[in-house]
Amino acid sequence: MELGKYGVTESSQLSLEVFFYTDTEEKARRLVEDLIALKYNVEVILPEQPNERFLVNGWSPKMQMDEITVVQWTRQMCDLGQSHDCEFDGWGTTPELED
Repeated sequence: MELGKYGVTESSQLSLEVFFYTDTEEKARRLVEDLIALKYNVEVILPEQPNERFLVNGWSPKMQMDEITVVQWTRQMCDLGQSHDCEFDGWGTTPELED
């Protein structure tokens, strides 16, 4: 795992930052409702320009960083995004800021 360079092991517990894009505020808000139900801290960021998409951005609860968990979680996020007509654009994390 690439995060190993930063001291992350399979037993590490980290929050993951999520990024979703969609074309309407309504779709973004419905996705946010589902993510909040999963205990995510998320928000909708409105487009700055007329042709830009809405961004749903936020953080997951902490999870184990083993490969199986992260791959399953990524699939779940892809499926959740698709169910709301939103594109899951990936994730990031900040292991240096975690306890």
